[in-house]
Amino acid sequence: MVFLSGIRSAFVFARGRRRLAGGGPRVCRSAGRRPTPPKYAAELSKRCTKCAILWLVSACLLLVDSAFAQTAGGPVTITLDDAIQMAIKHNHSLLAARTQIQQNQALEITAALRPNPTLFTDWEYLPLSNPPGGIGAYLHDSTEGDFGLSYLFERGGKRERRIQAAKDATTVSRSQVSDNERGLAFQVATLFINVQLAQSTLELARKDLASFQKTADISEHEYRVGGIAENDYLKIKVQLVQFENDVQQAIMAKAQALSDLRQLLGYESVPADYDVSGPFEYQPVTLSLEELKAKALQNRPDLRAAVQGVTAAYSGYELAKADGKQDPTVSLNYSHVNGLSAITWNVSIPLPIFDRNQGEIARTRYVINQAKEQKVFTEGQALTDVRDAYEGVQANERILKIYLSGTLEAATRSRDIDEYAYHHGGEALLDFLDAERTYRATQLAYRQTLATYLQAIEQLKQAVGTRSLP
Repeated sequence: MVFLSGIRSAFVFARGRRRLAGGGPRVCRSAGRRPTPPKYAAELSKRCTKCAILWLVSACLLLVDSAFAQTAGGPVTITLDDAIQMAIKHNHSLLAARTQIQQNQALEITAALRPNPTLFTDWEYLPLSNPPGGIGAYLHDSTEGDFGLSYLFERGGKRERRIQAAKDATTVSRSQVSDNERGLAFQVATLFINVQLAQSTLELARKDLASFQKTADISEHEYRVGGIAENDYLKIKVQLVQFENDVQQAIMAKAQALSDLRQLLGYESVPADYDVSGPFEYQPVTLSLEELKAKALQNRPDLRAAVQGVTAAYSGYELAKADGKQDPTVSLNYSHVNGLSAITWNVSIPLPIFDRNQGEIARTRYVINQAKEQKVFTEGQALTDVRDAYEGVQANERILKIYLSGTLEAATRSRDIDEYAYHHGGEALLDFLDAERTYRATQLAYRQTLATYLQAIEQLKQAVGTRSLP
């Protein structure tokens, strides 16, 4: 309405301009109600033209704003990449795992702390009553006061070893969180494909319902005019219920798939009426198995964490050896005794006769062996994951190509031929219904095979540790 109003105003101003251009006294709304002398007609015509242009621009801007507001207020649609990024940013389980990095960074601060000095003081032999000669003289001549500081000096590079061990632990936790992101991306992709499968199944169900509804309408007309038997008409009506049930089941499946996906994305990060978009089609994988294995060894964050775990184990071993070094404590104190003042210093250090941290040193040595074995296992697990995922992609691809090589087209053509033959009296109803069921089963099987194939690709991406597969 605003746009049309602006156009009407523009035409009004343009008409006024044409009248003014023709000369003679004319009335223009922008100039008031008084007649305009001919010598001012040109100037007034220019003013009216400017007004018309401004009205047109304002109307167009309002129209664009209105369209934008309608678009912005519509359902939110996300792609697979959007979904993965939202999950990485908002998934609460992953956010909880990320706090482990922050905890380890806090432990780095703790590891870098130096020992606190110790302050000690005392004042002995204080009187309980007023002594002879006065309290001041007694405190100076007959009491003892001490004041001093002590500090523990760490030997063997303990502080440096603690810092390095803490940093190595933080590095491992970062890789572990990256591995959590890898697993989350796979889960999101799997649920995203489930939504796409549900959407594709829903589209097929609605298309089949609309097509069979036409058959049911024709059959009803033929039954009323005596063209088909009542039993055939009733069979068609019963079959129509199955098509309607398929639509409702597909709607429910999509709603549940969207709800499950929303939980991974972060429940509050997307509205309840959001939807997904993206290709639901065959995507070939061109990399060889050996290339995929090489990529996995390079990209897998869990393998990187295992390698870093060996480094962290060595850091723990070096720290254990440093902790076996005994630390001296140096003290300095001032004493006032019986009127005399003195300074005392001393050094104390434990004698490493029994406890030299032998147990912890031995334990951390075994931790190194454990980390090395874990690294070898993780490397083998990565290669096994790649091979299993690759075989899954290959197997599902072979099945999928059976459908794409002509099975889908054959099922559709067979259904169309049987439908035509039935409507023209050349085929029995049961044969037509059987062809309809075969067509539906083939279409559903193709979509499920396609979804399984796409999920196998996502499994391969997770096994390789990257989402970039040519």
